[in-house]
Amino acid sequence: MTASKTLRLDIASAEQEIFSGQAEMVFLTGEMGELGIAPGHTPLITKLKAGNIRTLLPGNIEEIFYVNSGMLEVQPFIVTVLADTVVRARDIDEAAALQAKERAEKTLHDRASEIDIARATVELAEAIAQVNAVNRIKKVK
Repeated sequence: MTASKTLRLDIASAEQEIFSGQAEMVFLTGEMGELGIAPGHTPLITKLKAGNIRTLLPGNIEEIFYVNSGMLEVQPFIVTVLADTVVRARDIDEAAALQAKERAEKTLHDRASEIDIARATVELAEAIAQVNAVNRIKKVK
């Protein structure tokens, strides 16, 4: 595969590098919405929202990661993701994610305090993104 058909993708958290390699496309959720990044993309820096990073790797392989937040830097042939938390979708504990989703929904339903509601809203978004990552990887298999 020629360099013009791929870009280098680096995904890291504060603890470790999770992925470094070539990708044909990268899809993720930035501060202003969904992004699809192909080789030759215009330079860009943005915050990431809780969600999934879906990568199309050479050989028609799809890999999915979950991030809770972070930063994205795009250069024409280099994409760098620096995330607070990043996990490969296949490593997510589905039962724990579903429990976190239920707890957050209960807190929102009970309307405890403003702080609890704000925290529960964030936790719900993160749990939904994790569950979506798990469901997406199940579809790929």
